[in-house]
Amino acid sequence: MSILYKYDREKAKQYAKKWAFKRNPKYYNFEDLGGDCTNFISQVLYAGGCPMNYNRWTGWYYNNINDRAPAWTSVNYLKKFLENNTERGPIVEKSNIDKVEIGDIVQLNFDSDIVFEHSLVIVDIKSPRTLENIYISTHTYDRYNYSLANYFVKEINFFHVLGYKK
Repeated sequence: MSILYKYDREKAKQYAKKWAFKRNPKYYNFEDLGGDCTNFISQVLYAGGCPMNYNRWTGWYYNNINDRAPAWTSVNYLKKFLENNTERGPIVEKSNIDKVEIGDIVQLNFDSDIVFEHSLVIVDIKSPRTLENIYISTHTYDRYNYSLANYFVKEINFFHVLGYKK
């Protein structure tokens, strides 16, 4: 049985705050290549301590623009990685609004298909737990401490980070 290490939610939140309205020069800005939201969320997970998973096709990693896993920058590949990963990297469970915490990941589907279009990270939660009281950070349309209720969506996925494996 492998050990599950603690995800540093405070470091993830601080990274999201620092880089919400600018770009970390260590990473390519994918804004003109379909959006930077999932790249930003991957950076947040990494800042929270989650090590990269270097499995070539099913992993989650970034070395440079030409050497990265699809899950690092694609909403749906990240969704698939988070739903299926049992090895190195973030370990999550699909959750609901009652169980999410700061540093957890949210993905949004804006229309009636099965394709999710946006990734966000939770940076604050107020009571009572409603969409109005969940605050996120994201890129592409740069946001920090922005209410999740401001999005009009057909479907929301909440991913609660349980920890990570090395």
